[in-house]
Amino acid sequence: MCSALLGLAVNLSASPVACAQEDAPPTPAVSPQGHHGALIVTFLGGALVGLAAHEGGHVLFDLAFDADPGLARVSFGPIPFFAITHKPVDPREEFTISSAGFWVQNVENEVLLHRRPHLRDERAPLVKGLFAFNVLTSVAYAGAAFAETGPPERDTRGMAESARVDEPLIGAFLLAPAVLDGWRYFHPGSKRAMWTSRAIKVGMVLLILR
Repeated sequence: MCSALLGLAVNLSASPVACAQEDAPPTPAVSPQGHHGALIVTFLGGALVGLAAHEGGHVLFDLAFDADPGLARVSFGPIPFFAITHKPVDPREEFTISSAGFWVQNVENEVLLHRRPHLRDERAPLVKGLFAFNVLTSVAYAGAAFAETGPPERDTRGMAESARVDEPLIGAFLLAPAVLDGWRYFHPGSKRAMWTSRAIKVGMVLLILR
């Protein structure tokens, strides 16, 4: 019916709709560069969400333990950044505060990988940015822990000293589940990786009992 009406309108040369269609400029397509840029910005936004959640974990327990949280400017070589500081607390509270950011990351990863096991195949740059931040942050902190280098305020040092263990052991507790979660991202059916990752995460929490 629409085709017949359109044909009649064209033949009579009296259809304003046809004229409008002929005169209207084509709808511009979204440029691949713009689309790609939007994906990158959204991905980085997910990473910022991860950073906020990590630091929020520290602040939550700082406030819970009345540890008077504050900000201090620190640097790792030529790279400036900030650290959340607090007044001295007992060893178990210190371990909790120093570990809290990683606990938040681990919970986030477990929720994501459980609810969205095929995240790799999804078009979800925000969530992927959050997941990437969690994995890469743990890997970076693990490297600093193995080398025992970085600002004195680093989380891994606070965890090691309060739990009375060597800092490289803390690095292993961070690196292993990060690698396993990365494996789970690419191989969602791997039950062994899932349970091993979870066991190591629980094991890190249990260091609070030392």
